[in-house]
Amino acid sequence: MMRFSKDTRQRAIEKLQDRTLDLLIIGGGITGAGVAIQAAASGLDTGLIEMQDFAEGTSSRSTKLVHGGIRYLKQFDVEVVSDTVQERAVVQQIAPHIPKADRMLLPIYDEPNSTFSMFRLKVAMDLYDLLAGVTGTPLANKELSKAEVLEREPDIKEEGLIGGGEYLDYINNDARLVIENIKRANEDGALIASRVKAEGYLKDDNGQIIGVKAKDMLTDKTFEIKARYVINTTGPWSDVVRNMDNEGEEKLQMRPTKGVHLVVDNSKIKVPNATYFDTGLGDGRMVFVIPRENKTYFGTTDTDYTDDLAHPTVTQDDVDYLLEVVNNRFPQANIVLDDIESSWAGLRPLISGNNASDYNGGDNGSISDESFDNLIAVVSQYLNNEVNRDDVTEAILSIESNTSEKNPSTISRGSSLEIDENGLITLAGGKITDYRKMAEGAMHDIISLLAEDYDRKYTLVNSKTYPVSGGELNPSNVDSELETFAQLGVKRGLEVADARYIANVFGSNAPRVFNLVADLEAAEGLSLRDTLVLHYTMREEMVLTPVDYFLRRTNHLLFMRESLDALIQPVANEMANFLSWSESEKEAHLAELDRVLAESDLRELKAATKK
Repeated sequence: MMRFSKDTRQRAIEKLQDRTLDLLIIGGGITGAGVAIQAAASGLDTGLIEMQDFAEGTSSRSTKLVHGGIRYLKQFDVEVVSDTVQERAVVQQIAPHIPKADRMLLPIYDEPNSTFSMFRLKVAMDLYDLLAGVTGTPLANKELSKAEVLEREPDIKEEGLIGGGEYLDYINNDARLVIENIKRANEDGALIASRVKAEGYLKDDNGQIIGVKAKDMLTDKTFEIKARYVINTTGPWSDVVRNMDNEGEEKLQMRPTKGVHLVVDNSKIKVPNATYFDTGLGDGRMVFVIPRENKTYFGTTDTDYTDDLAHPTVTQDDVDYLLEVVNNRFPQANIVLDDIESSWAGLRPLISGNNASDYNGGDNGSISDESFDNLIAVVSQYLNNEVNRDDVTEAILSIESNTSEKNPSTISRGSSLEIDENGLITLAGGKITDYRKMAEGAMHDIISLLAEDYDRKYTLVNSKTYPVSGGELNPSNVDSELETFAQLGVKRGLEVADARYIANVFGSNAPRVFNLVADLEAAEGLSLRDTLVLHYTMREEMVLTPVDYFLRRTNHLLFMRESLDALIQPVANEMANFLSWSESEKEAHLAELDRVLAESDLRELKAATKK
């Protein structure tokens, strides 16, 4: 049974041509996926096209956390953090197999321009716990002495260390979150196709958009898709898509910045849990160091980006910057370019000049106990709807003097929803944690428009309780439910570790993966686990290339690099059989994988340093 495969893609492309959709979504990253699940679940006739693979552009290139944005509390940006920690709890309910709760360690150094002092960190963490609703629970924050920080992380730099804090955060699998939303939308009847590019708009006599001209990137055939409304959810590309066929003035709102992450073996740098600290360069930036499988990865840089949107790359400057920061904080690490096993670069779809939730407070160095207590009291009232946002702003401004200096790290991660004169809806900005809320805002408007303009009435699904594919687990009992699923895999002949891996990745869909045992045995060169996962992703997750599989459906390319080379040929052989590739198609897919590996491995940079 194929639920979401190359065949369903073909059928979707045919069906997209024979009807008028209520809503066509352009862009299959997290924003488009979030709109698709809500639209399809609410009964709208929904379509989604993505010019690459799902999550390929930006949503597979994040820091891979669903983090609460404690950095925004430096600006006392209470609303952003409040939204974020509340949304994070929602994502954990609807996709309980994806975000995993973890402790974040934040060491504090006595250095010029440091983000937090011990006092400010305690303020921020208490406020954060209050907003997250975890005060007084085992998940509440802890203040750490210098000795306690060193006990947890013996390799961290001792000089200048004064203490730290530990607070709740979540490790995320960004690309998996996208595909699970997309799969649920597909189950609910949305017509979805990857590798289909919007190339222009269909317009009526009044210049209103009534659909798109699309191109199947696999066959080069062009076709038309008609829709009552078209929404642009293309992240960094949103200006490009907005200005396609635009006869008037160009609309420009995006200011993408680039973030880079590097992966090393955890023997090079050991951290027991995610760690977040000032760069130590006095540049106001902070960097994450995060353990994952047997690796440690670190990032992120934040630089304005004006090059090819489809191809942000890791430069020597990026590597130099991150290695300087990490080697300074972990003096024994001495990480060099050759130690980097894999890497990724991604763009943040920031909106330029978005001040809606940017306090960017200056630092006047000290907060009186009185104004701090006042702030905490006002925030508590705000959360109980007893006072409004303006009262919080006032309490904050009584502490902070406002500055408006913008560097890329202080631009708000706000989102925006706009409807152009031609009827195109654009949902842009935001961050992964807020995807559901952004989509909900857009869907409210779209459902109103459909009722007003077309007398088509829909009721919006309650997306706070609507699980993504694989998410049908009890969120308060995830571990034991996943263990029960894993035992099913063991009964089907899998090793315990392999069965647990599948349960963790696929959640309540794990039995569907295990059931493939009935008609598959381990392919030549592959374990039973890898054979089952590969087939499941081809049949039910629209995997069309080796890169889709190794990079975005599994994180194999990023976090298991040392075992990848041995799998390339067996995976390509199995895919070629299943997807009926010609020899030349297979060679082309292998060449593409090699290009992606060369970038991730930093092959060019490494070769240049050896000359």
